[in-house]
Amino acid sequence: MGSFLNVVAHRLPRGESVVSPPSACPDCGTEIRARHNVPVLGWLVLRGRCYDCGAPISARYPLLEAGTGVLFVLTALRFGDELRLLPAYLAFAAIGVVLAVIDLDTRRLPNAIVLPSYVVLGALLAIGWDGESLLRAGLGAAILFGFFFAVAMAAPGGMGFGDVKLAGIVGGMTAYLSWGSLLVGAFLGFLLGAVAGVLLMAASRAGRKSAVPFGPFMILGAWASILGASHLGEYYLDLIGL
Repeated sequence: MGSFLNVVAHRLPRGESVVSPPSACPDCGTEIRARHNVPVLGWLVLRGRCYDCGAPISARYPLLEAGTGVLFVLTALRFGDELRLLPAYLAFAAIGVVLAVIDLDTRRLPNAIVLPSYVVLGALLAIGWDGESLLRAGLGAAILFGFFFAVAMAAPGGMGFGDVKLAGIVGGMTAYLSWGSLLVGAFLGFLLGAVAGVLLMAASRAGRKSAVPFGPFMILGAWASILGASHLGEYYLDLIGL
């Protein structure tokens, strides 16, 4: 899956097919041999260089493949006792990975991925037939979408509408689990984005008006909440009596 997500992240922003032609070296155009196309191992065997022309192959490819594998394992461990939810959150993991990479590369969150995700993830969550959780997911999606929309309208240029649309997905997938999960996921997204912005400015890599992709931090915050940090939100809500 990580190997396929690499292809999607590279080709979809360029308007290319994600199924054909087969993967090839971007420098010499030679099709990658099957024995060299094994995720992670192929890059290690080739020592990070094209077999034919010797051009360097970015370490991002094996890192994304390995990272996807780790996230899938963590997701399976998290929902091992709730197998009805596993397909939805594995799909959300794949969607999150590819959107994060594309946003880092292009500062865009393509509608071609974001909009169908509402339908796909909603249908997969509905497999569980948990009406209360589905209602909470719908409300969570609407609340976070509305909040991000208000922020985008209040500060034009400060946040893209791709982030607004992604907020609905993040809100739905976290709120399905609990209100505490939604609260922590949203808060961590803003916190991580703010910390990254400050660090970039401190390193003179960005200024106050520099565009910093926010999607990866939204996704990272959501997954931190889903994988365990949501307990902080539950504790806070209990503390204030909600």
